Amino acid sequence: MLSDLIRNRLDGIEHKLEDLERELMEPEVASDSGRYSSLMKERSSIIEIAELYVRYKDTENSAAEARDILENESDREMKELAREELSSAAEEIGEMENQLKILMLPGDPNDERNVVMEIRAGTGGEEAALFASDLYRMYSRYIERRGWSSELTELEETGVGGIKNVSFLIRGRGAYSVLKYESGVHRVQRVPETESQGRIHTSAATVAVMPEAEPVDVTIDEKDIRIDVMRASGNGGQCVNTTDSAVRLTHYPTGIVIYSQTEKSQIQNKEKAFALLRTKLYALETQLARDRESADRKKQVGSGDRSEKIRTYNFPQGRVTDHRIHLTVYRIDDIMNGELDMLIDPVIAEDRTRRLLEFDNENQ
Repeated sequence: MLSDLIRNRLDGIEHKLEDLERELMEPEVASDSGRYSSLMKERSSIIEIAELYVRYKDTENSAAEARDILENESDREMKELAREELSSAAEEIGEMENQLKILMLPGDPNDERNVVMEIRAGTGGEEAALFASDLYRMYSRYIERRGWSSELTELEETGVGGIKNVSFLIRGRGAYSVLKYESGVHRVQRVPETESQGRIHTSAATVAVMPEAEPVDVTIDEKDIRIDVMRASGNGGQCVNTTDSAVRLTHYPTGIVIYSQTEKSQIQNKEKAFALLRTKLYALETQLARDRESADRKKQVGSGDRSEKIRTYNFPQGRVTDHRIHLTVYRIDDIMNGELDMLIDPVIAEDRTRRLLEFDNENQ
């Protein structure tokens, strides 16, 4: 059953929707495109929960009518129909209560943003760089499966197919709401191709998932930036530029360094570098705010802490283990081919369960 506190909040949302719809019908509002757009946006943010609450109350009324028939009606057939109606209504009420609580959970304001993902080789030398490359390929295939798109923003390769560092922009509806749980240390256990004794090595790569920042989100003082231009470096071939098109930004206050050489134009590389810098600064500000709000943040699923070991990929045993929720899946080939929902969905479900429990405790 919904507590009185939750019902009062839902009543307020229902009345707010009624007020908004009345206001939207007023001629002076319809003629003011800015005002109209603002009200429509506000309406769209609450209409789902308001309409679900109306259906919930209707179903409660149906259940009450069925109980009344069971208590006061003598006809057996009528009582049997009422019993079936009550059973069905009780099931629907339970489902709708859960949905209403989920919709009332405080949303992450960044959930609908695009994502900048950064993968860095960690401990393990060249094997770690090869694993970082494998992770980049895995996420690229997952992005394709979701129908999203990606754009490379920063890449530093090794000479034998590995990646020291790669950053890429992911565009897609709700991308951050899904991928934010991927931040952390990813560990791999396998026999490297260069290992003649067949011994299993353990290496690691870190993944950082940051909501893409808009220019209005972060103000960058030009005095805090040093801009260097240079010739792009690489492994040879047509991809290496012969002009000074690569750009390196150094942000003095934070020590963040951005190197962009993925475009042939210096202007384009500079734009990409500044976009990535804004995103990193915005992520830093967001992280500091979260730390201030919750001292228990590290206890949460998907905390976004890139120093937290979240997953182990064990190739000899063909398994992937998520350490946050103690989940092991024996489908490593499918996972490395981009079938990540079998790992991400349970983490999201666990996080939602935790948040629902907290919500219930706060709204008793």
